[in-house]
Amino acid sequence: MLAKFEQAGLGSAAQSWVSTGPNASIDADQLTNVLGSGAVGQVASQLGMSDGQAGSALPTAAEIINQLTPQGQVPGNHADMLAQGLALLKKGGF
Repeated sequence: MLAKFEQAGLGSAAQSWVSTGPNASIDADQLTNVLGSGAVGQVASQLGMSDGQAGSALPTAAEIINQLTPQGQVPGNHADMLAQGLALLKKGGF
């Protein structure tokens, strides 16, 4: 995932979410560009919302990643982290 952000020129933003410093912000269009509209559609489906609503909600991913990486490192169970992050978005936790 970090490689996708690097390729889109947003690697430093993504790294800031994992690190213990301040988080860089990105907008919904930038995030959709990195993830692709298909992935945004999948997230929307999982969250029970439209693609537009999911696209608008996804920039909170920075805060979710920040909360799930308090030590400044991506843990080995990063797949579980994505599921936790989606669950938080679904509950409106962020």
